Amino acid sequence: MSRLVTVSNRVALPKGSSAPGGLAVGVLAALRASGGLWFGWSGETDDAPEASEPEITLRDGITFATIGLPQALHERSYSGFANGTLWPLFHYFLDGFRYRDDEYEAYQELNELFARQLLPLLQPDDLIWVHDYHLIPLAGKLRAHGVSARVGFFLHIPFPHFEVLRALPVCNELMRALLTYDVVGFQTETDRQAFLGAVERIRGSDCLTSGDSLLMNGRVVETGVFPIGVDVKAIEGSAAKAADSAPVRRVKQGLHDRRLIIGVDRLDYSKGLLERFEAYRHFLEDCPQQLGNVTYLQIAPLGRQNVNAYTRIRDLLEQSAGRTNGRFADADWTPIRYLNRNFPHATLMGFMRAAHVCLVTPVRDGMNLVAKEFIAAQDAADPGVLILSDRAGAACELTDALLVNPYDARAIARALRQALDMPLTERRRRHATLLATLRRHDIHKWHSRFLEALAGERGTVAGRPWSRFVGGLRQIVLSRRTSP
Repeated sequence: MSRLVTVSNRVALPKGSSAPGGLAVGVLAALRASGGLWFGWSGETDDAPEASEPEITLRDGITFATIGLPQALHERSYSGFANGTLWPLFHYFLDGFRYRDDEYEAYQELNELFARQLLPLLQPDDLIWVHDYHLIPLAGKLRAHGVSARVGFFLHIPFPHFEVLRALPVCNELMRALLTYDVVGFQTETDRQAFLGAVERIRGSDCLTSGDSLLMNGRVVETGVFPIGVDVKAIEGSAAKAADSAPVRRVKQGLHDRRLIIGVDRLDYSKGLLERFEAYRHFLEDCPQQLGNVTYLQIAPLGRQNVNAYTRIRDLLEQSAGRTNGRFADADWTPIRYLNRNFPHATLMGFMRAAHVCLVTPVRDGMNLVAKEFIAAQDAADPGVLILSDRAGAACELTDALLVNPYDARAIARALRQALDMPLTERRRRHATLLATLRRHDIHKWHSRFLEALAGERGTVAGRPWSRFVGGLRQIVLSRRTSP
């Protein structure tokens, strides 16, 4: 039986009331199912020239190994290359993209540091699962230290088309690092095809097989689509319980029987918040009968505050909300309630359950679990309506949402009107279809499918059998090797 070792930029120790991000939710679900080790940054930085030794914490059958980082290294790698270069590039924001050699060198240095610190903690039969764009070079660093274990990589954000990716001066090196993994997973088929297209442009078509795999110097690199989900049952229970909590009661009382439109997004330029605020303003202009009858609550907790782009978007959103409120507000009604703070996860689920409409309109997103959480949080007898960007990975699955172009403010305004006017029978039908999709592709299905692919010849991860498609994959590889 193999042990699961997960590695991510940041380790999130469970705190009960916090609202973890999608990566943390997924990793914790996998580790709670199988046990194992979670390794990564503790969130602490200092002025020391070297990283601290791993601090080991045992909790609920999971081993958490965290390290502190030198402040300068973290700043150049995380705020620099990872979030100043890769994040905007992978989200198609070429205007916000920049590249610096020293930041790329810091990115490589941080991955080498992770490899060195992780090495003493590894066991011979471990399966290593690396998460997200901060750690693309990690498998190569581990291989250089003699690690022969199977290593998988999952990208939580989009993978860009080659014509965008090639703007990165080190795109060839980045692709070479990804091809060091045994399994490379994506949120959508669009992302996987973009990756395969980049491989073909850089390495040639000879390495592509007829299946989902690549043949690299005699090694098989599997690719797959593993859309991350949510824990539907847990969210249903949490939302129903939170519906009677004090914070949710206060929100309902403050509405004075007005209908609630909600948005919950980390403060980030990829979330389409400026376009969304503009769309809501168009909605109020086009539907004067709704003045005083709806309230839009936008929760946008701060993230990456030390990156200049995020400071700018915060200022622009405050100005936009102020213009709308200044134009349309009345003595007893504020059209937009805009909050730069977080809430406990259970409270957010209660807010979502109370909402009549949820706006999820990122201009580009790997998946977006808020859309899925909203569906799971609804009262099936009287569900709300999801308005979803067609640029979010979730749109590939949640086709019964009202899908919109996030750049089309008028279209979003029309979708708001449609959602608020939608009859109960249609709302129930759409919600039932969406909920069934969530159940088929929940968080447990996500990690079990990936780990089956990663397990390979070892057969099991914590006793779970791996998928039989590997036998077919071997036949593809064999035929490629023996064909004239």
